[in-house]
Amino acid sequence: MKLWELLAELPYVEETRGDMNIEIREITSSSRDRTDAGLFFCIVGARFDAHDYAWEAVENGCVALIVEHFVPLDVPQVLVSNGRAAMARIADAFYGHPSRQMRMIGITGTKGKTTTTYLLQSICERAGLKCGIIGSTGTVVEDQHLDSKLTTPDPIDLQKMLRMMADEGVKVVCMEVSAHAIDMCRLDGMSFEVGCYTNLSQDHLDYFYTMDRYFETKKQFFTSGMVKNATVNADDETTEKLKDGLTMPFITYGICVDADVFARDIEITEEGARFNIQLHGMNQIAIQMRMTGMFNVYNAMAATSCALIMGIAPDKIREGLESVTRVPGRIEVLQTGTPYKVIVDYSHSPDALENILKTVRQFTRNRVIAVFGCGGDRDKGKRPMMGEIGGRLADHCILTSDNPRTENPMVILAAIEKGIKPTGKSYEVIENRREAIRKALRIAEDGDVIVLAGKGHETYQEIMGIKRPFDEKAIVSDLLLEMKKERG
Repeated sequence: MKLWELLAELPYVEETRGDMNIEIREITSSSRDRTDAGLFFCIVGARFDAHDYAWEAVENGCVALIVEHFVPLDVPQVLVSNGRAAMARIADAFYGHPSRQMRMIGITGTKGKTTTTYLLQSICERAGLKCGIIGSTGTVVEDQHLDSKLTTPDPIDLQKMLRMMADEGVKVVCMEVSAHAIDMCRLDGMSFEVGCYTNLSQDHLDYFYTMDRYFETKKQFFTSGMVKNATVNADDETTEKLKDGLTMPFITYGICVDADVFARDIEITEEGARFNIQLHGMNQIAIQMRMTGMFNVYNAMAATSCALIMGIAPDKIREGLESVTRVPGRIEVLQTGTPYKVIVDYSHSPDALENILKTVRQFTRNRVIAVFGCGGDRDKGKRPMMGEIGGRLADHCILTSDNPRTENPMVILAAIEKGIKPTGKSYEVIENRREAIRKALRIAEDGDVIVLAGKGHETYQEIMGIKRPFDEKAIVSDLLLEMKKERG
């Protein structure tokens, strides 16, 4: 494409220098990428300013630059007022506006995004709509799975994925929308048929600093004009603030308060959740989910409300909800063949840890053994909070490393200890996560439930900036085999 064609719908252009008729064959935000007639985005980040590396991008094949200030290089340059937003819109144009060819559903909130996308994908497929997922577990289309580094990918990767989906005949895309993506303008220029707000609880304060800013960023998804219809969790305490100022049509879902779509007659068991979905002016839909937990009832309600806005029939909603047996790393019960259960869950925030431990407590016949830690270089305020929750809700806790990243893991564990000590509950500290899991397996008895919290679907552990292979499901299997050999 010609550079001027990529700029045709771009509202951020302030000035151009050089030949705007130059041919662009690739786009990139990494100066180290080797390109053929590439366009390089000079993004100003928290640690690096890509303007300082524009020369490297040019040496590697880039023939034009998107800049927030001109640089002393003899290549065409486009000065923009917002580099990140410009990158999102240009990436959209470069890949032929793929999202315009599909029905986009965006799910935002602290918890429940991943499971809601999987439930909604199942509903769409029962309704005959080929559906793709973009989120923290990667990009999923039928039996294809591509890993992703971010919950909501950067604009270039995102638009490339959407182009692939559109070319493969995908009709609906269920997409997790993170607060970081909203703040960094990764979705600028896109349009969503439905936007869903699940909840808000403490997380990511290392980036947003205050809960108010975190909330306002989530709300921006709905007030920016990119969402045509909305559905919101009426039971979340922040929802009234979110609804204030919404101009698009919206419906509410919930359990505890009056809502347009609500669940009643809820029964939570070890095998799943049974409940009725009640819609005003319509018959009940009786649901027997094969995933347990009150939070999964909420996730089912979120998916249901999105599906209703899309015009999907109630019987297809029921079929879709009932057919999902697992979501990667979300209250995933491992097949261990032991008299105790081992559950892997992605719960890495206070609210999520509380939800999983309360759910497990409902069906545990003996003890709840919680193995968890907190990520390094992230919100430090939640560490003692998670310690208190573990001490209050589990019978025994093993505090261990999550992704310490560049922090000293013992400093992280000491902060968690500050929260667990006042509970008086039994706990121990084993920094090495593999050894912590081994200890949990060794002490587990008939009827116990071990909850491995924090890693979920992740297959790595990040230590001193290096991602090392660490698949908890495989590790549990290996450790059980080792223990079996030890017993002879």
